[in-house]
Amino acid sequence: MIRKIINILLALSLAVNLLLGAFLVFAKIEANEAIKQVKVQQINGKALIFTKLFVQKVLQGQEEINFDDRLQLENAVRDLNDQAIFSQWQRFTKARTNEEAQLEAGSLFTLLLDKISY
Repeated sequence: MIRKIINILLALSLAVNLLLGAFLVFAKIEANEAIKQVKVQQINGKALIFTKLFVQKVLQGQEEINFDDRLQLENAVRDLNDQAIFSQWQRFTKARTNEEAQLEAGSLFTLLLDKISY
């Protein structure tokens, strides 16, 4: 009789441990998804900040970009921590003609749009 009760208690203990383990696994998966979502939102925010600056200061700008604006753009593009976008930014800033700058700006803008996830 006691042996039967001990076996039942062991079986219940095992079942509870399995259930708690499953809850733990699901909680970890959910937490990882939440962290991933936060990272995506941070990347999107940084990409949008740079894109907005780029549009305001470069595409809509009526005058030559001053040092402070250039520094702000440089810092924003570096903050993205994306080598492809940074390389394209450098190609844009090194353009010699308006036509070349326009092509490089279009490529940069496309990379920025690709970077933004939804």
